Amino acid sequence: MKLMERARDELADHGIETLSVIGLVIVWQFLAMAIDNPLKLPSFLQVAEALLRQWHTILWVDLPVSLIHFLIGMVAGMLVALPIGMAMGWSRVADRIFDPIVELIRPIPPLAWIPFAIIWFGLTPQAAGFIVFVGAVFPILINSYVGFRGVPRVYVESAMVLGCTRNLDLIRYVAFPSALPSIAAGIRIAMGIAWMCIVAAEMFGASTRSGLGYRLWDYYSLHMMDLVFLYMIVLGLLGLLIDRSFRYVVQEKLLRWQEGLRQN
Repeated sequence: MKLMERARDELADHGIETLSVIGLVIVWQFLAMAIDNPLKLPSFLQVAEALLRQWHTILWVDLPVSLIHFLIGMVAGMLVALPIGMAMGWSRVADRIFDPIVELIRPIPPLAWIPFAIIWFGLTPQAAGFIVFVGAVFPILINSYVGFRGVPRVYVESAMVLGCTRNLDLIRYVAFPSALPSIAAGIRIAMGIAWMCIVAAEMFGASTRSGLGYRLWDYYSLHMMDLVFLYMIVLGLLGLLIDRSFRYVVQEKLLRWQEGLRQN
């Protein structure tokens, strides 16, 4: 009975989401018809027609390039941010060592690093990946720090009483599971920032002559606004897909023990 009720609730939720998207498309179409200027706002039908012409290039040329940039930056960001953030949250000495450096570099916008990315890496995927890395590393680092700093002391003391005395064991069995919700939130925020950095890096030429962001800017220079809007939608849908996939893995596989309050 509970499974049937849950399936019914999920179906109702998906129905509401679908109707919301359909409503947005209808408003978009009528608004574009009222403006009657494809340069200012192409209609849904015009963008759909552009998709039929461009889907092959999007799927097999631009999308793989942008995903490579995304993966380079996110993987590098997690490899750097997680150990530093966890060390800062666990050790006062590490906090004092890294905090001035982090707070000095963190306010610099990722786009300010584009000239150096091009000089250091050339017009390569690594250059765009570096911009993504700069945008992604600090949300993960800060949330990892906050998560480890906020581990309840009673958890640590209880584990030590039960024989878990080594720092490595305390981090593995106590601190990391307790901080995981905060770390996951940081990674999720970082993925959103990473998409913005990808578009900006590709627009300003910190990559090869392809990618979703590069193509978007290229078509804007040609005043082909239906294709510009199409690439914007692709970016949004891909970001949504990645976010939903990440949330599913975290909530259903890693944080099933955590139950939050949820309003219908």
